Amino acid sequence: MITRKRKITGITAAAAILFAFAVWAVWGNTTIEVTRTAIVSDRLPESFSGFRIAHVSDLHNSEFGTDNSYLLQKIREENPDIIVITGDLVDSRRTNTEIALKFVNSAMKIAPVYYVTGNHEARLDDFHKLEAGLRKAGAVVLRDSVQTIEKDGERILLLGLDDPRFVLKNDLFDEKRAMIDTKLKNLKPEGNDFSVLLFHRPELYDVYVDNEIDLVLSGHTHGGQIRLPFVGAVVVPDQGLFPKYDAGLFQSGGTSMVISRGLGNSLLPIRLNCRYELVIITLGRQD
Repeated sequence: MITRKRKITGITAAAAILFAFAVWAVWGNTTIEVTRTAIVSDRLPESFSGFRIAHVSDLHNSEFGTDNSYLLQKIREENPDIIVITGDLVDSRRTNTEIALKFVNSAMKIAPVYYVTGNHEARLDDFHKLEAGLRKAGAVVLRDSVQTIEKDGERILLLGLDDPRFVLKNDLFDEKRAMIDTKLKNLKPEGNDFSVLLFHRPELYDVYVDNEIDLVLSGHTHGGQIRLPFVGAVVVPDQGLFPKYDAGLFQSGGTSMVISRGLGNSLLPIRLNCRYELVIITLGRQD
């Protein structure tokens, strides 16, 4: 009798654990975590103290609510000054430009949108159609270019780089590093303006540091999609197993880099211990 009760108790406990895990997994694959990060610098113009950036990355044609209403509401609640999209707005394997353009059209009603490409856009044969649609919606498409944002007579610079895959199909001799270093040296004007780099890939962090970029916003990693407690991502693209730059804030010298875990999936259809993420960056001045 005691043995039977123990068996029933064990089965009940196992079922409860499995149920809790299933609920946790579903919750982690259907909700958006808003991560708020403060970046403080003595190089930031005074008028930009409190400036808020909504960072959207790796949407991959995902939809949160009808026409992304849930995601848009999350962005709206944060009252950003600008919205930046750091690549992979669409998925090259199941491309739906209508979803992407509807999202950007709606996002433009919240704040100005700035966009750079990712590796999935680079794989599209008809990327020019997506680009034309984004520009028509009013988004600023930064393709190896610089945009000045002015406020009360002061300014900061947005630098936007195309994903290297538009040019390089492989990287046998570290061409990617040399190309990005050259682009940054050519793009960043002389002067002391606070610079924000929008670039899909975080793995070249030392290049951004060497070029004295103040803030880098990137994605690409999806946070690994599967994360281990106290370890982080198991594997991410272009970095392999247990990567150094997987998600969150990194700082070296005067360069800060924020990597978004993204809002969509790529090869794996699910995430584990790696919720979808909307990143909100607030700039502050350190005197």
